[in-house]
Amino acid sequence: MGKWQYEHTDTFGGEANYCWINRGIVECNEKSVVREVKKALGLTGYPCRKTDYGDMIRLDLVGACQVIFINWYDESLN
Repeated sequence: MGKWQYEHTDTFGGEANYCWINRGIVECNEKSVVREVKKALGLTGYPCRKTDYGDMIRLDLVGACQVIFINWYDESLN
């Protein structure tokens, strides 16, 4: 189990635009982090493309100009 922080925002030209933003933290294991973040945002069942950069996961929502960034939450940095 661990904590993960996420940012859900709009995109413009495929890049994060940050015109609006939803931020939050979920607590789950690494295998279920995508499912738990989508559940927290009310996007369960919505198709997305996942890109794993190792230290960050990017989810691009299919058919919408929106993106979700997921990072490991380190409490010692906050």
